[in-house]
Amino acid sequence: MVLSPLQSQLPMKVPVNFDSVSLDGIMNDWLCALQEHSVEAITVLGPNPFGDKEDRIVLTQHPPRLLEAAVALAESRDFGAPWRDSDAPLVAWQDIAKSAYESQSRWRRLWLAHGYQSVVRVEFPLPSNRAFECFMFSPREWHDRSEAAALTWSALNIWPLLKRALARERSPLSPRECECLALAFEGLTAKETSVRLGCSERTITFHVTNAMAKLKVDNKLAAIQRACWFGVI
Repeated sequence: MVLSPLQSQLPMKVPVNFDSVSLDGIMNDWLCALQEHSVEAITVLGPNPFGDKEDRIVLTQHPPRLLEAAVALAESRDFGAPWRDSDAPLVAWQDIAKSAYESQSRWRRLWLAHGYQSVVRVEFPLPSNRAFECFMFSPREWHDRSEAAALTWSALNIWPLLKRALARERSPLSPRECECLALAFEGLTAKETSVRLGCSERTITFHVTNAMAKLKVDNKLAAIQRACWFGVI
């Protein structure tokens, strides 16, 4: 996918779907399915696995022309860690114009400038107060809660497929390393994992050590946590 000059200057990694035909196809199909609810844009944010608690990145954006607005949303503190710390609901339905002209609401002004009026956000929680977040934008105001409920149901249904596609495209881990960490997450020891996978305990330790190096951590628990942030567990 060819980026515009503006997109190429943005200080953030290109969303995963920009370089993946299969993932972009999932996003396109999802957006088409939501047209009956006047949804015309979808943004998926996730934690930066190597960043601070507040760091979020744009994982997918469809259509691509709205990348700048999506980046502004990721860089804002709206719906971030303080929101999750406050036991806020996992689903939020908002009028974008609300608080649009406060100093921290650049993302709202950008979406309004593109003609969008409403957004529904669905959160998928992760360890250590991180989360994946799906935002569905519409150019009209929603007045009926049933529409927000329908969008939430849509996100819940597609999320397993989308999460697997994201993990496949962005994870630095090999399939075997993912298996070892997933079994460790279930509570299995290296010896128990070796029996489950039909290999030696030394081999399991080798894969876990490699995973720790790729994830830039020095212990297995931290590796499991970062693997969760990538969506592989």
